[in-house]
Amino acid sequence: MPKFHLCLLIHAHQPVGNFEEVLQRAYAQSYRPFIEVLLRHPGIRIGLHYSGPLLEWIERAHPEYFDQLRTLADRGQVELVGGGFYEPILVSIPPEDRLEQIRRLGDYLEKHFGKRPRGAWLAERVWEPSMPSSLAAAGVEYTLVDDNHFLSAGFGLDQLHGDYVAEELGAIVRIIPGLKSLRYLIPYRNPEEVIEFLRGAAREHPCGMAAMGDDLEKFGMWPGTHDHCYRDGWIERFFGALKANADWLAVTPPGEYLAANEPIGRAALPDASYTEMMEWALPTEARKRFHELQQEFGSRPDVQGFLRGAHWRNFLNKYSEANLLHKKMLYVSEKIRRLASGRKRGKASVRALEEARTELLRAQCNDAYWHGIFGGLYAPHLRTALWRALVRAESLADGAAHPARRYANAASLDFDADGREEIYLTTERFAALLAPDDGGTIAALDFRPAGVTLINSIQRRPEAYHERLQNPSAGGTPGVISIHEQSRVKEAGLERWLRYDRWPRNAFRLLVFSPEKRFEDFEQLQLEEDPQLAGGAHRVAKLSPEKVALTFGPKAEIAPSAIDSWRAEKVFSFARIENGFEIVCEVALDRGVAAPARLQLGLEVVINFLAPSAPDRYFETAGGRFPLRWAAATPASQLRVVDEWQKVAATIEAPDAREFWVAPIETVSESEEGFERVYQGSQILAVWPLELAPGEIWKGRLILRVLPVE
Repeated sequence: MPKFHLCLLIHAHQPVGNFEEVLQRAYAQSYRPFIEVLLRHPGIRIGLHYSGPLLEWIERAHPEYFDQLRTLADRGQVELVGGGFYEPILVSIPPEDRLEQIRRLGDYLEKHFGKRPRGAWLAERVWEPSMPSSLAAAGVEYTLVDDNHFLSAGFGLDQLHGDYVAEELGAIVRIIPGLKSLRYLIPYRNPEEVIEFLRGAAREHPCGMAAMGDDLEKFGMWPGTHDHCYRDGWIERFFGALKANADWLAVTPPGEYLAANEPIGRAALPDASYTEMMEWALPTEARKRFHELQQEFGSRPDVQGFLRGAHWRNFLNKYSEANLLHKKMLYVSEKIRRLASGRKRGKASVRALEEARTELLRAQCNDAYWHGIFGGLYAPHLRTALWRALVRAESLADGAAHPARRYANAASLDFDADGREEIYLTTERFAALLAPDDGGTIAALDFRPAGVTLINSIQRRPEAYHERLQNPSAGGTPGVISIHEQSRVKEAGLERWLRYDRWPRNAFRLLVFSPEKRFEDFEQLQLEEDPQLAGGAHRVAKLSPEKVALTFGPKAEIAPSAIDSWRAEKVFSFARIENGFEIVCEVALDRGVAAPARLQLGLEVVINFLAPSAPDRYFETAGGRFPLRWAAATPASQLRVVDEWQKVAATIEAPDAREFWVAPIETVSESEEGFERVYQGSQILAVWPLELAPGEIWKGRLILRVLPVE
């Protein structure tokens, strides 16, 4: 007798750079108990996808888990599904890297489990119309996306009980629609309600199917789900209910279902991801309006397909930090590809490029490029892991290109694809990205010998969910509900940390402000500094690998007396020192009008060494040693920031400065565990009193010295 099919594709992933304790907790609360229940129910047959970073960790930390997976795979109970090894958003990386990512995971699964995967999991189910070409070229026969993708293309929910063919330039891939209704039923509602949903679908679509693709972490790791799924036996009861209805319902792995059934049609899907992701990608004000529309119309099936947020790529517009990381990845990818296709190289260079390639692929892991309830843009350790991989990848590639091991290059290019040129300097010691159009600042700074990026902070911005902090559910929501419907806080009083930056968190920003302003104003982001000097466009007067001169102010042909504005010159000098490097920023400043000025001037450096309370990360001054979360005005002209874990120290010298103002940069962001305060580095301002007579020019300098720590 023909049966209705339930196709489950369960996905497990941990980001590159995640903490060991998080991995162990996920294993104990979710990965291991889920497989143990599955082993007890041989009639439940599903698809499982594990990302490469997670598989590598399991292979090292829990090899016995591989034995259990082999048992499930050998008896046909589990179909292991492929995808990009390091879980990239495939549409965001070059086509050559897409193929390599998919090939590597396919090779890994074939080596360890004896069979090459036919299907591929799409990270965050991000789809673009060009995807069939890339997937088909990599040998992928099918993938799963959300019902949202189909609804956006004009399909109705009643048409989503079979698979479709997607095609691009003759290349095809079969696509399975995953139902949002099942994502919200499983495991939050009684198993009987899930069965009733499936029974209704079977009545309307005999011999059809219903599919769900969702995270394994929701079965044990999300708040409240471990006890619900295992102590209270939800999964046991669910699997039992599926078995009790086996006369009309078959639980079938996706590849097996596709092999036995023809597609029911063609589908031309638009750019899309799951509903929540597309909402998160919207700009903040638009997201607020979108949420209101969802509240008003989201329950109407005839409207759902037309309520669309933004595509995943919009995160790169919404967050300049994500865009910079992404463009660095593209830049390094192109550099490695160009070198690999160039002249014949020796074995050492070939090995270096192979290692660089792996580091590049690691840096394509998706989590740190976006932000929602999930997504790790606000997680400094995840951003840092990708920056570290890119620093290593580019250092290896540049080393292969310069066998003499000593080199210095300077280039003017639109590095971050914003229509304005930046300056990129590289040596075997460092890489520095200067942004003339953003106050003549340094946007990124890498210490290559230690594989460390020093700035890596984030601009504090309003987020749509910040409004919910005014009335949070501090005690948690009763019962077990979807993570998308929860509102929790990890610390009381988070609303007092809602401060918003005027500028991206770059280094060497020039701040000129009132003499009445004090440290407390700096800490509260209330200096009210001159916006043109701080963030205005600077002109490049000189460019070499050792020196960059930038100027700000009216052009020479304009008479000084005709303009009431500042004139400034910033000269950056870059030099190797023993085992490290040094940047000297010299500033010359005059008012441009014949009038005295009494103000304060500051040059700001931003450094992020990640762990604000760890004893091996600290500030040092003549007054002592302080943790990274230190906030103070200290009367010193030299300050040292040390990271013993990353083995790097930065010394900041400001000759003749009155004091340093130091304050932590802390964001309030949303995660699967609730609202949390996160240290994103420290803003360090060297402060000089500024009294200029008519026609007088102020001159000062700030020195940043970076050295390894043994």
